[in-house]
Amino acid sequence: MAAHDDDINRGIRPARGSEDPAGQVAYLEQEIAVLRRKLADSPRHTRILEERIVELQTNLAGVSAQNERLANTLREARDQIVALKEEVDRLAQPPAGFGVFLQANEDGTCDIFTGGRKLRVNVSPSVELEDLRRGQEVMLNEALNVVEAMEFERAGDIVTLKEILEDGERALVVGHTDEERVVRLAEPLLDITIRSGDALLLDSRSGYVYEVVPKSEVEELVLEEVPDIDYDKIGGLGDQIELIRDAVELPYLHPDLFKEHELRPPKGILLYGPPGCGKTLIAKAVANSLAKKVAEVTGQPAGKSYFLNIKGPELLNKYVGETERHIRLVFQRAREKASEGTPVIVFFDEMESLFRTRGSGVSSDVENTIVPQLLAEIDGVEGLENVIVIGASNREDMIDPAILRPGRLDVKIKIERPDAEAAKDIFAKYLTPSLPLHADDLSEHTGSREAAAHAMIQSVVERMYTESEENRFLEVTYANGDKEVLYFKDFNSGAMIQNIVDRAKKWPSRHSWNRARRGCGSLISCRPAWTSSRRTRTCRTPPTRTTGPGFPVRRVSGSSSSAHSSPESRARTPDAPSTRWPIPASTCNTRTGCGRPQGPPQPVSFPRSGHAGAKVVIDLPTGAEAL
Repeated sequence: MAAHDDDINRGIRPARGSEDPAGQVAYLEQEIAVLRRKLADSPRHTRILEERIVELQTNLAGVSAQNERLANTLREARDQIVALKEEVDRLAQPPAGFGVFLQANEDGTCDIFTGGRKLRVNVSPSVELEDLRRGQEVMLNEALNVVEAMEFERAGDIVTLKEILEDGERALVVGHTDEERVVRLAEPLLDITIRSGDALLLDSRSGYVYEVVPKSEVEELVLEEVPDIDYDKIGGLGDQIELIRDAVELPYLHPDLFKEHELRPPKGILLYGPPGCGKTLIAKAVANSLAKKVAEVTGQPAGKSYFLNIKGPELLNKYVGETERHIRLVFQRAREKASEGTPVIVFFDEMESLFRTRGSGVSSDVENTIVPQLLAEIDGVEGLENVIVIGASNREDMIDPAILRPGRLDVKIKIERPDAEAAKDIFAKYLTPSLPLHADDLSEHTGSREAAAHAMIQSVVERMYTESEENRFLEVTYANGDKEVLYFKDFNSGAMIQNIVDRAKKWPSRHSWNRARRGCGSLISCRPAWTSSRRTRTCRTPPTRTTGPGFPVRRVSGSSSSAHSSPESRARTPDAPSTRWPIPASTCNTRTGCGRPQGPPQPVSFPRSGHAGAKVVIDLPTGAEAL
């Protein structure tokens, strides 16, 4: 048996066909042993195979990931190679040029301007030839064919338009060196209205102007908008307003009557008088009123007029001839507007700053050419139709007499200082019943706001215009020995009245702001209005010393019975006081908080002079140098 087992261990099995039962049994046992051994070894082989399979799957996943990374790297490398190739090809291309489109032709070509040459080239199919506009910039390829449409040029030189030529597509412009040049108008400029004096953007290479620079020379100096000011907002100047209406509105409203009576409309109006009395305000209301009157006559829903407000001192220029050129541009603009049948008001404020008497200059003689230029514009060869020149000045004696003669500034209207009635009218414009009046003032007039406001105005005006010792300002002595006392009312003005009311309004407003948390309202009463009046009329600058004898010198700006009625009457009244400049004598005292000595008004002596505006010498008492 042991030998049999050894045979089995050595792999020697008995023959299956042995007839020996023992051999058959041994064979079967051997088979059973083999099967048992195989059965015992099968799970181990299975585990080995499973482990091998897992290992192979892990290796396969790693190889797949590596393969994917390599594939991505290859793709990135290929993309980089393609991009580098495109970059190399792009950098290797010749430069693209630019040109200016001139016009399209019937055969599908177009004319361009490039490099100082005019060329006829083809157009790429990707470019719509119908969409190209004259003056537009286009991109050119190596063969100088149009491949892309660009924008209009946005940089260049600034030139001034002189006139549009007859064909409407070209213009005559002036450069910064006064060099004239004919240029083409880009298509965007053909659709808008451009005027002489406008600043244009020029491409000097192509000869095209592309756009209007927002601010031209004239627009910096004039204001074309009509001010929203009516005559109703002006108080105390009813007579002067009627004179202006007759001079300005009648020629436009009734031209047939002027033609029938062979009357010539006035070319200009001079408004003169002390400062702050409404000269500029009246000029602003002229254009607005004229536009409304024209609308009423023509039946149009809205009338139209132009108000060219000239900023006088800004016309002055350090370069010779520039001021005269600006004046020509202003009147050229006025003629353009007036050619449409629309009235144009040219307003020169502070006229004496521009048109002084020729020969009166101390350090320069610029007025010797500025004044003749204005005279040539007013009544030169080129007439002014539908244009009225209005000048305002508080120093009409400094304006050249040639401007003031009949035929130029025909109508001369003096804007007087307001009297008591005019002061009431002005007060009523600012002190209205709609303001929050004090309860005490309302109770005195049975709650009537209109009566309370009227009484307040009446009280303030009476105290302002009373010729009392408290209201004495100064005493003047004329060269012939006559004396006259001037009161504060002689120096009143509409601007001063407005300032008085504004101060009276601020007084309760300040208390209202301080007590806003306690619900205290703003109440206007008569007392702060009168207090504001005293402060306004008394707080003036002290006189300053001059060289020489050391007397303070000032000019008197007051109204009196001998005041001049017109600039022409100055030579006829040599003994009359000047009526132009405020004299800050010892007007304030310690009671009013000005810190100046108390005392009566100081006497003023007038040296004899042949014209108004003579210097006034204030004889100060001893110890008054503190002023």
